[in-house]
Amino acid sequence: MATSITFQQLNLSKPLLTALDSLGFTHPTTIQHRVFPIAMSGKDVCGIAQTGTGKTLAYLLPCLRQWTFNKQQTPQILVIVPTRELVTQIVSTIQQVTAFMQITVVGVYGGTNINTQTLALANGVDILVATPGRLYDLAMNGAFKVKTIKKVVIDEMDELLNLGFRTQLKNILDLLPAKRQNLLFSATVTPDVAALIDVYFNQPIWVEAAPAGTPVEKIEQCLYHVPNFNTKVHLLQWLLQSDANMSKVLIFTASKQLADDLYEQLIPHFADRMGVIHSNKEQNHRFNTVRQFRSGAYRMVIATDIVARGIDIDEVTHVINFDLPNTPEQYLHRIGRTGRSDKQGIAISFVTEKEKALLVAIETQMQREVLAKPLPAEVTISNVLTDAEKPKVQLQPSIVLLPKREASGPAFHPKSAKNSKVNVRKSRKDVMQKKYGKPQKRKSKK
Repeated sequence: MATSITFQQLNLSKPLLTALDSLGFTHPTTIQHRVFPIAMSGKDVCGIAQTGTGKTLAYLLPCLRQWTFNKQQTPQILVIVPTRELVTQIVSTIQQVTAFMQITVVGVYGGTNINTQTLALANGVDILVATPGRLYDLAMNGAFKVKTIKKVVIDEMDELLNLGFRTQLKNILDLLPAKRQNLLFSATVTPDVAALIDVYFNQPIWVEAAPAGTPVEKIEQCLYHVPNFNTKVHLLQWLLQSDANMSKVLIFTASKQLADDLYEQLIPHFADRMGVIHSNKEQNHRFNTVRQFRSGAYRMVIATDIVARGIDIDEVTHVINFDLPNTPEQYLHRIGRTGRSDKQGIAISFVTEKEKALLVAIETQMQREVLAKPLPAEVTISNVLTDAEKPKVQLQPSIVLLPKREASGPAFHPKSAKNSKVNVRKSRKDVMQKKYGKPQKRKSKK
């Protein structure tokens, strides 16, 4: 939400003000206004705000205001983010804001040639934006000077830890100079986030612009109760075909497999007006899908939660939760993709019987109920279940009753009398007596 204060009233340089004016930005948001003076003081900052509140400019503006020219062009500002889409998005934002400044920004991420990125860093960099894994690899290869970094920004900290980057983050923070300013931005403060802050931050100032769980005011939320996957598909088709206002729709599924399955179901009806994006897709495919969606070539994109924070498009008209997320916080991240730039947004959720517990958690977190709408009569209710929806038949283990064992003897046959042997020790005298009829004496040796 924008404040009544203008950017002109902040202590910004003329190049930054000119760039902001050319971009149409006149009033800072709440998080931007609150963070700016604290970050300018040099103290560590922990900013808590929901998606779509302007967190990127909240940390970029004070960092850029304090940036100083360096002939060697070694990195002074480091921004760490969870996804490659977010890297390219932030690099683009920096290039726009620094259009009237001589600043070089480089973005690095995995899934591409590390040698190309090493060469880009060798040509000079003032601001480095990176994902943790590739950043650590480049640092260990000596691709850039770690000791010149003065400011470190960790964006979407909770998502970084959710994606398993804890070890890389700790290794990177251990490599950085002890004398630095830390700026952390996150939508939620989990125990893992708090633990890292305690270890690596120096008495940070907390700035909370919107408490976790606060619903975005400009988003109209509603839901439909549906029985299964195929009915969800029919409902989605009906909504897309009957509502022309759904011009830019972001559809979230619970898994990559469900995203692909839904795409296969919809592609015959919407042809080349839709795309699908998740972590199994190639890098170029992901970038191209986002680009097509941003330009309007795609009417809709099916995505998983990994890109919920990596797509920053102001004109998203609707967010559809084809499946509810596992946490209320993730629900807020999803619906925060719409209702941006002072525009109204609409979030629609499809809820099955199994997802009702997730809905209760979401409503409890937001402290409000989501409006439930009746299923339209035109929507066909399918009785066909997917393999995952079919009830699992629990087979009872069959118990084989063995016959009672009758009393029996040993497991061998006794030998016949003639084969029976009795070990009886016989003396030589008795043997000779039996053989010759008289005792035989040994002859004395000569």
